[in-house]
Amino acid sequence: MSGFAVEADGLTRRFGKFTAVDGVTLRVPKGSIYGFLGPNGAGKTTTIKMFCGLERPTSGTGKVAGYDIATQATKIKERIGYMSQAFSLYADLTVEQNIRFFADVYLVPRARLAERRAFALSMAGLEKLAGRLTGELPGGFKQRLALGCAVLHEPEVLFLDEPTAGVDPLGRRQFWDLIYTLAGKGMTVFVTTHYMDEAENCAVVAFLRDGKLIAADDPAKMRRDHDDGRLLRLQVPAAIATPEAVAAALSSWDAVERVSPFGAALHVHAKRRLTPEEASEFLRTKNLVPDYVQPIRPSLEDVFLRMVDTEHGAKP
Repeated sequence: MSGFAVEADGLTRRFGKFTAVDGVTLRVPKGSIYGFLGPNGAGKTTTIKMFCGLERPTSGTGKVAGYDIATQATKIKERIGYMSQAFSLYADLTVEQNIRFFADVYLVPRARLAERRAFALSMAGLEKLAGRLTGELPGGFKQRLALGCAVLHEPEVLFLDEPTAGVDPLGRRQFWDLIYTLAGKGMTVFVTTHYMDEAENCAVVAFLRDGKLIAADDPAKMRRDHDDGRLLRLQVPAAIATPEAVAAALSSWDAVERVSPFGAALHVHAKRRLTPEEASEFLRTKNLVPDYVQPIRPSLEDVFLRMVDTEHGAKP
C-alpha cells in the first residue's frame, strides 16, 4: 500500500485551447496538511475538482485514497470530504436541517447519526443554536459548520478550497485549530489558501502558477533556502511619499531586483548584499528619508513572489 493519500503524475486539464492544469506531479503523505497556493486562475480549483472526481483529466494520472481519479470516481467520493470556495450549505435551512441533509448525502449510518450530529454542532460551537437559520450565522460559524458537515462521514481525505476567504482573523485561527485536530486524528487535509500565514501551518506547501507546479517543500526549508542575505525592509514616512512612489524610486536603482509592498513598509530584494546605510543613502538622494532600513529573513510570501517572478523570466 502507498504511503500517499493523494498522488498525481503529469496531471493535465485543458478546456479547448486553454490549459488550466499543466503536467502537475505531486505526492501528499497520509495524515499530513498539504497547502496548495497560487494566484487566482493558477489552476488550484480545477486540480481539486479532478482529485474529487468532478472533472476528468485530459491527460496524466492521479489517485486519491488509492483509487484512480479517471476510472474510480465513485469510490473516491465515498472516501473524501469537500468544502468549496463558495459557502456550501443551505442558508434557508436551520443548522440542524443542514446537518441531517448532509448526513443523508454522505450515508452516515443511523446508529451513528446522533454522535456525528453532536460532533458537528460542537465543532461549529453551535450546540445552543441548532434551530437557527444557517444564513443568519456569522461567517466564522458558517465555515466551521460547513467543515463539520464535510467530515460527518469521517473521510480519509479532506479537500478545502480557500475555506477561510472572507473570515476574520480570529475565525481563521479557530478554523485552523479544527484542521489541526482532524489531521491529528489521521485525516489528510489538502487545502488551498491565499493567506501566507495559513500556509506556514502546512507540512508541505506547493506553489502553482499558470497551471504548473513550480515548487513543493516544507515552508521552513523554503524560507531557509531562499535566505541569501539580500532582503531589506524599509519605510518612508507617509508625509514624505507614498509607498508606491518609494517603490518606483527603488525600482529605478540598478542594485534592486524587486520591491514588494508589505502594509506601509516595503520589502526590497537586491541583486547583491546591500547594507542599510547604502539603501538609506540612495533614498536620501531622492529626497526620501526613511524611518528605518533593516535586513530581514524572507517570509513565505517573499519566497513565493521571488519564485513566481523567476518562473516568468523576471530579473534573476
